[in-house]
Amino acid sequence: MTPISKDIAQPGEDNKTVDQWSPKRILSVDIGGSNVKILAAGQTEPRSIPSGKTLTPGQMVDGVRRLSKGWEYEAVSIGYPGRVGPHGPSSEPGNLGSGWVGFDLSAAFACPVRIINDAAMQALGSYEGGRMLFLGLGTGLGSALIAEKVIISLELGQIPHKKGRNLGETLGRQGLKRIGRIAWRRAVEETVRVLMNAFLAEEIVLGGGNAKLFKEPPPGCRLGHNLTAFRGGFRLWGIEEVLTLSSDEGHVYKDQTPAQWKLI
Repeated sequence: MTPISKDIAQPGEDNKTVDQWSPKRILSVDIGGSNVKILAAGQTEPRSIPSGKTLTPGQMVDGVRRLSKGWEYEAVSIGYPGRVGPHGPSSEPGNLGSGWVGFDLSAAFACPVRIINDAAMQALGSYEGGRMLFLGLGTGLGSALIAEKVIISLELGQIPHKKGRNLGETLGRQGLKRIGRIAWRRAVEETVRVLMNAFLAEEIVLGGGNAKLFKEPPPGCRLGHNLTAFRGGFRLWGIEEVLTLSSDEGHVYKDQTPAQWKLI
């Protein structure tokens, strides 16, 4: 398998660039533990396919290409349920199949690709200003912090919780099944109070599939919309610090549009 790193622009490298290239037709891909959801710029109805513990990156790409038939796009944004480094996924996802680290996504999609953690992409789409903490209540617990247009991916699900379990095991899907809705909502509310103080957050956005279990969000919180991940994918191409995986041999795409956002 061809490593993707050779086609990525690194700061200070003498690479060829496509000046002023800023895509308008973007396909936003949100990869979750239960579904892969997609939306192209200019479209109004997302499309989805099941994911699961056996989904490989090749299967994901094949499924997305079939699913996006009839949509035109020239670049792809991906929200990935795992750690992401300068060369793409840096760890295998816990709720999908294997083979993600080192997979050449740009070659598979035949266009430039930008990829960040899925919670960070949802946070980016949810951001309205100030210091915002995002919590994704889904298969596990996704988390990201945005302060003054700086995005920081977090792993708050690894924080120890009660009875030898971590926070992700309590607030994720299995925790919901184990303790029931009432106790689960109480655990989310307790966690929100602690994290809001710890991160000096002005607000917390609750996203992910299980956020809908709250009819009214806890104090200091608001519920994310199911389209915010896609909005984050569209916004991602306005962040100049995000490296672009390029499918063209010898060329590297870099967004030349001045931007104030930073991804850490």
